Amino acid sequence: MLEPDPTSRVPTAHAGAPPTPLGPHALQILTTEHWSLLAARSLVYAEAMSRTSIFVAALTGAVVSLALVAQVTDFGDGFVAFALVLLPVVYFLGVVTVVRLSQVNREDARWIQGMNRIRHAYLELAPELEPYFVTSRFDDRAGVLQSAMAMRGPPAPTQAFVAAPGIVAVVDSVVAGATAAVAAIGLDLGLAGALTLGGGLFVLSIAVFALWAARTIPKTAEQLDIMFPSPPAGS
Repeated sequence: MLEPDPTSRVPTAHAGAPPTPLGPHALQILTTEHWSLLAARSLVYAEAMSRTSIFVAALTGAVVSLALVAQVTDFGDGFVAFALVLLPVVYFLGVVTVVRLSQVNREDARWIQGMNRIRHAYLELAPELEPYFVTSRFDDRAGVLQSAMAMRGPPAPTQAFVAAPGIVAVVDSVVAGATAAVAAIGLDLGLAGALTLGGGLFVLSIAVFALWAARTIPKTAEQLDIMFPSPPAGS
């Protein structure tokens, strides 16, 4: 007798379990999609690093240029004019870098959510493998954080300054403060006036970045279409 076609069989979760609703080619399709999401995450990391490197390179070049101009002009009016032209451009580059890094993080969260869903499908096919998974199979915010950062709870408030957008925001705020201090020197406000104006603009810039992040991060979580929420704690 001829053996039945193996492609016509429906995969089961384990011996004796009822058939799963997934088709015969589900595992191959899920594996392909999983690798596609891994490739997308690699592109996300590459862009985040490249955008951050561009900002750091621009800032480094600006500092070197200001040092050279300062030696020639002895911190005179020419230095002030050059700094007030160059530093706002660097600050603008930092702002758009923070915005793009936020968009990149949003994309990365989406890809992690997709990988969590695929992991959920894996465990539907073979639920006995669950003890061997260290990442989450749930696609809500808690599941995404567990898979992305190995966190089982909400991140600390200081986490925003540890991530790449927070680091760039702090450095960019220093650029804003330096711009204000140079402007104060150009207006002959003295050292105290330069420090006061520079420190004030630094704090204002940090506050604006923090408020923007406080509005943007929750929107990212709200945009996640949840299909497999995490179970309540202790269940």
